[in-house]
Amino acid sequence: MRRLRNGWRDTALAGLAAAALGLGLALGAAAPAGAEGGPSYVGSTGVGVHNAYEKAKYPYFADALDSGAAMLELDVWTNFFGSSWRVSHDNPFGNNSNCENATSPAQLRTKSRDQNLAGCLSDIRSWHDAHPGHRPVVLKLELKDGFAANLGRGPADLDALLTAKLGDAVYRPGQLAAGYPDLDTAARAGAWPSRAAMAGKFLIELIPGTVEEGNAADTLWTDREYATYLRTLASTGRLGSAAAFPAVHRAEAGDPRARYADASLRPWFVVFDGDASAYAGGSIDTGWYDRNHYLLIATDAQNVAPAIDAVHPTETQALDRLALMAGHHASIASADWYPLPKVLATVVPRG
Repeated sequence: MRRLRNGWRDTALAGLAAAALGLGLALGAAAPAGAEGGPSYVGSTGVGVHNAYEKAKYPYFADALDSGAAMLELDVWTNFFGSSWRVSHDNPFGNNSNCENATSPAQLRTKSRDQNLAGCLSDIRSWHDAHPGHRPVVLKLELKDGFAANLGRGPADLDALLTAKLGDAVYRPGQLAAGYPDLDTAARAGAWPSRAAMAGKFLIELIPGTVEEGNAADTLWTDREYATYLRTLASTGRLGSAAAFPAVHRAEAGDPRARYADASLRPWFVVFDGDASAYAGGSIDTGWYDRNHYLLIATDAQNVAPAIDAVHPTETQALDRLALMAGHHASIASADWYPLPKVLATVVPRG
């Protein structure tokens, strides 16, 4: 499913300038000003890695964090077949991951792997502590079978875990919505921080999982459940405790939030996640996402015609694809290009 160490201010900035020149993109073009000045976080396009927890891609999750990627994906299971939040692609019973539960930077790449989400988050925090001011990173969590609040794995439980493990390293919905009634109003007002202000931060994206979406008996998917939770928190003055952003999953023309019959949930979605080929196909006005300052995650970027290799394209092919998706207003172009660290570390202007 579903190495650059000092972020935007060092190698990334040089990579951005080089990419902008090489790809004919004007640095800062069409990028809304960030709340603190400088290029806005949502005015850029980076590269994501699909299923970055897999050991065949990175021996340790710390290696994935070192890769320079703008987004890293984790698959999470919550059902009664096992305990805790399990990290695995297709095993609902246990963990199959490159996470090791390092509790300090010195422990990274020293411990047993196959740890759960708490272990992955410990690795992330340890890496974060060793790399102050690192590039902003989207942590995409696909909840394979959805939340399981009855088992202690609901939205509030996830927030508690994210807060306990990552603390102030998380960029939260309440930070975006500060001074605004909801996330949508804040995003459209251009309230996202600058990239410089996002240094050292992780943004948590939640999408419904493949098992959840294929389960006819499941009528409360991750996206709607977490958005409902955000709405409740906001109504009681507790939005600041929320740690994640729910995403509208799968590409559609128009405003995909129209699928939610309860219109009061729609303002709690400012992240959209779908197939890159659909976004690049011409039937979707992707400029709408950019104009409203929404995050747009474009998956399987390698499949956009003409398709390129899913793992080993040339650097030129991958950079051209990044430029293409930036032109289609994607915030993240996601693929399996883990062997290409120069590509993963490249950030270009969006639009």
